[in-house]
Amino acid sequence: MRKAAICMVSALALLAAPQAFAAKAEKVKIGFVTTLSGGPGVIGKDMRQSVEIALDHLGGKMAGVPVEVIFEDDQVKPEVGKQKTEKLVHKDKVDFVSGFIWSHVVLAARKTVVDAGKFLIISNAGTSQIAGRLCHENIFSTAWQNDQVPMAMGEVLNKRGVKSLYVVAPNYAAGRDMVNGLSRTFKGKIAGKDMTKWPDQTDFSAELAKARAAKPDGVFIFYPGAHTNAFIRQYSQAGMTRTPLYSVFSIDSLSLPRLQEANTTAVLGTYNTQFWSPDMDTETSRKFVADYKKKFKSYPSHYGAQSYDSIMLIASAVEAAGGDLSKMDAMRDRMRKADFPSVRGKFTYGNNQFPIQDFFLREVVKDADGNWTTKIVQKIYEKHQDPFAEKCKMKKTW
Repeated sequence: MRKAAICMVSALALLAAPQAFAAKAEKVKIGFVTTLSGGPGVIGKDMRQSVEIALDHLGGKMAGVPVEVIFEDDQVKPEVGKQKTEKLVHKDKVDFVSGFIWSHVVLAARKTVVDAGKFLIISNAGTSQIAGRLCHENIFSTAWQNDQVPMAMGEVLNKRGVKSLYVVAPNYAAGRDMVNGLSRTFKGKIAGKDMTKWPDQTDFSAELAKARAAKPDGVFIFYPGAHTNAFIRQYSQAGMTRTPLYSVFSIDSLSLPRLQEANTTAVLGTYNTQFWSPDMDTETSRKFVADYKKKFKSYPSHYGAQSYDSIMLIASAVEAAGGDLSKMDAMRDRMRKADFPSVRGKFTYGNNQFPIQDFFLREVVKDADGNWTTKIVQKIYEKHQDPFAEKCKMKKTW
């Protein structure tokens, strides 16, 4: 009887052994929601191309498991972004959902991901709600919280002695966050403020007329994507070039080639703030920029840099789990340590799983080949945590 029992246990062990090896996934599926159509599609294109560079660097595999990325176009519409996210989660059965440019879109899609028990890796949108009361153990950002970049700009304006500022930004979640972030640190007077229709409005003549009449020390804008080009062109036409222009998420590697092509020289010498620039001197950033330029013949933007980091963060999680995507705790623990090669160098995650990182002042310049780009001028914040982390109920235990 004892011998039979031993034989039976041995047989069961043999049967179970293949299942242990089978725990490794056959494929890592990542759903990537971005904008691939219309004017803002230039951002989504850069993000998609940066994902390609990340996959090239990984050899198309994570922990030896082939990777499939499914891209979806949100059309800058919350309802479409939510619908595409539902498709990715319920039909395509993705393991991770990433991407998201727009705050109002990720807010609409968030619940679909967390209710399905999937990881949401936000590559751009830094809405205050998700950084605060809507934080979740399965949501990570590889970007920033919206307020942080304009907060850094506010500090720059104070140091430069700017006493009055005219503010123009789009009236949606991120636009309001940008203005609120600036107001947190800027000590001068807001001479005027216009919140424009988004994304339909591209004529800013009325706003510029009011800004010119206000005679501020400077103008602050937030206009991502193709809207930047329209605003800068009209800024010059309105005779505003003698008024210093300060921006966030507006003048970057996506808008500068078009501005250069149009010979809009007024943009040279202008300043903006960001956590990263193409001249960032880290090993990962140098490799990312060099390979991106070699493959796509242009500079990547910060949108691309963040998307690259999203894929690398996911790869670190899959490696920690040995390719077994059922090991959610192991993957979450690894991501919380930010233990992956990031373009920004070493950083840490706060309790809300948004990066605690440095922010820099960047100037628009010509590179050695005459191409317009940005260069880091100085560090504004070191190891900066967003102001909404205190509203997140998660406690940092890592």
